[in-house]
Amino acid sequence: MVHLLETEKLTIRFGGLAAVNEVDLTVDHGETVGLIGPNGSGKTTFFNLLTGIYRPTEGSIRYAGENLVALPTFKIAKQGIARTFQNNRLFLNLSVLDNVLIGMHPHQDSNWFDAIFRRRYVEKEIEKGVEKGLELLSQFSEELASHCYQRAGDLPQADRRKVEICRALASNPKLLLLDEPSAGMSPAETEELMEDIRRVRQKVRGIGIIIIEHDMAVIREVADRVVVLNYGRKIAEGTFQEISSNELVLEAYLGREEKNAQA
Repeated sequence: MVHLLETEKLTIRFGGLAAVNEVDLTVDHGETVGLIGPNGSGKTTFFNLLTGIYRPTEGSIRYAGENLVALPTFKIAKQGIARTFQNNRLFLNLSVLDNVLIGMHPHQDSNWFDAIFRRRYVEKEIEKGVEKGLELLSQFSEELASHCYQRAGDLPQADRRKVEICRALASNPKLLLLDEPSAGMSPAETEELMEDIRRVRQKVRGIGIIIIEHDMAVIREVADRVVVLNYGRKIAEGTFQEISSNELVLEAYLGREEKNAQA
């Protein structure tokens, strides 16, 4: 069976530090994997490796059986991997809809020649993009869709997160990487986010998701399987119930009992 994503002994070193150290991880079609660990454990660096921002020192990344190592970021996006970021990367001075339309760029066909000599073709592509963008926004919030021309910078944090997820989904990904989507959200907003993720799984059949999250309630509710990193290494993998009672995981988050006693 070919996994949607498979990393084998994936490693990156910065000087003498292995930020990600021989990590083996798989994601299958339709599966949501939670990626957790203390601050500095290598989670976001792992995402940067998957999306071509960093090139691994060692190891392999295979997506739908194809090797991704050494591919540039734009080609990885075109293959069907999209992500959000821990800190919003929206274009704050552009409208909500414009931000979503930008997410469609990897799969748009028109170019400068079309813009000059085939204006009607470009107009049709834009019209289809607007229709799809409004559909995506309405799946998350009818209010967002009705205020699609509002500046993204004027939105509250929770709505910015939703727009960023919509922008990622606009590229028709088969694998969606979510980096701490609930950061800065209230408990009520986090509940909405979990429902949004469930909705994505229902609407986009077969999509694989990796979610980095510090809120364990989110991981418990949306992840089929959980992988735990500490100091760049994978220390545990299993269901949420299994990893929540794992001694290595508890030690990574809480420290050794004897160390706490000496502190």
